Amino acid sequence: MTLHLDDVTVTLGRGDARTTALRGLDTTFRPGVLTALVGPSGSGKSTLLAVAGALLRPDRGRVLLNGSDLAALTDGERARARRERVGYVFQSGNLLTGLTAEEQLLAAASLAGRRPRTLRTRARELLTEVGLEHRLTHRPDQLSGGERQRIALARALLLQPELLLIDEPTAAVDRTRADDLTALIARTTHQYGSVTIVATHDPVVTDAADATVDMLEQATPSAV
Repeated sequence: MTLHLDDVTVTLGRGDARTTALRGLDTTFRPGVLTALVGPSGSGKSTLLAVAGALLRPDRGRVLLNGSDLAALTDGERARARRERVGYVFQSGNLLTGLTAEEQLLAAASLAGRRPRTLRTRARELLTEVGLEHRLTHRPDQLSGGERQRIALARALLLQPELLLIDEPTAAVDRTRADDLTALIARTTHQYGSVTIVATHDPVVTDAADATVDMLEQATPSAV
């Protein structure tokens, strides 16, 4: 499974505030490869993730996930692709209000058409891997920003998605936890062969990556 962005251009805003976030981007992301997106804030990292994850349609170009153009799908088809094929970790965590940490993962399984009961053990294993075994019954308003993002990462990994998109996974955690989360992302990518793209400013993440894209140059990922 490969993700290819073909001549992708995205403009944001209106009038005098209108800017080009991505211009003619042409690059390929391959399975089993952890790719780090690097560049300053405003360079298009989050926009690329949104386009790749079928959250944002490009103004021009194709977003080919294993040959299927996500940009050409209907809204309903895009929503289904996000549920079943894409794991997305927002910087804010983007958790569901009122659900416990464990329930966040099981709800995602249900939305994807899986039986939550069959994944309960794996959900608890993942929450333990991200250091939250003592927070299984806590809700988002009882958790720190870093804890919410770790839950979001565990939720994204639960269904072993073909495409894993992560925005600043280590921004709100300490150095030891950042090392552990980075290792988990790399290990999962290599074990399950997912296409993994991480937007980051953290050298720990870029050092662990198999390839990088410099968003200022909009370069093709380095060979691995």
